[in-house]
Amino acid sequence: MAKHGGLRLDEIVAQLGGQLEGDSSVIVTQVAALASAEPGQITFLVSPKYLQQLRSTKASAVIVPPKLAGDTALPRIIHQNPYAYYARVVALLNPPEARPIGIHQSAVVHSAVPETARVGENVVIGENVLIGENVTLYPGCVIGDGVSIGDDSLFYPNVVVYRDCVIGCRVIVQAGAVIGSDGFGFAKDGERWIKIPQIGRVVIGDDVEIGVNTSIDRGALDDTVIGNGVKLDNQIQIAHNVVVGEHAAMAGCVGIAGSTRIGRRCTIGGAGMISGHLELADDVHISGGSFVGKSLRQAGQYTSIFPLESHEGWLRNAVQIKRLAKLAERVSELEKKLALKEKIS
Repeated sequence: MAKHGGLRLDEIVAQLGGQLEGDSSVIVTQVAALASAEPGQITFLVSPKYLQQLRSTKASAVIVPPKLAGDTALPRIIHQNPYAYYARVVALLNPPEARPIGIHQSAVVHSAVPETARVGENVVIGENVLIGENVTLYPGCVIGDGVSIGDDSLFYPNVVVYRDCVIGCRVIVQAGAVIGSDGFGFAKDGERWIKIPQIGRVVIGDDVEIGVNTSIDRGALDDTVIGNGVKLDNQIQIAHNVVVGEHAAMAGCVGIAGSTRIGRRCTIGGAGMISGHLELADDVHISGGSFVGKSLRQAGQYTSIFPLESHEGWLRNAVQIKRLAKLAERVSELEKKLALKEKIS
């Protein structure tokens, strides 16, 4: 059951737009998949390959694209992007849990906090911190000295933000994320490693979401920058001095080494690894599990993973891969001999 008591279809359209056909007084209390939807729920259709499920669904209403609006007699909301519309309906019917306004007595607060803020149990807020309106800090969050957090941002339990970092408005940071920890900076001195103090910051734009246990390192000299609208999944590592362009998105376990620049609207699939000091152009898309070891200066989809096969087949191919260098040398020699023969003749 949704946290919301339910909405009429015309109320949904009044808030979110779209074209409504059928009984506008139908009330829906939750969103569900086509196959599992029950009466009182609204579902959505994106692709024609699910038309059979649409015909058999028990949902009370459906969200459909214009080209499929005639394939159902159910009350329907017609929208060019049903998937995005579904996401907004879910948000309407499932508003986030509201923490109590005010500062819990167990919190340790060294800076002024607006009356609209929600500061939970055992939160620590350092000195010279700027907290915006309607900010929510769940229990256990630690906000370092000199940090700035914009309006309407939401930090789930045990988020840690190190000193002087800047976080924009409407930012969501999931539990256990760490923002502004030291980057991996060391100088070799004989057999020893000398730690290089990391004196940059992390600067995060508006409308960013950061997943569970994700780490974003502060810059060594310049700032690490996360642009507006960026979406980061769980357990991502972003190293020092990385710049991520606006509206980029990364799936779980991505790792980005230091001083790499990621363009606008780029996407990186799960477990993608990006080497350091590279540049990815706008609209570059990296397939999951791929390793990027060179700059990619043109938009497009890139993949470096080898297709999965049986272990025995992989072993046979691995043997052939090892022979490629010798084979290339032999081909080069043959080409030289052929060229010489053609020249003589």
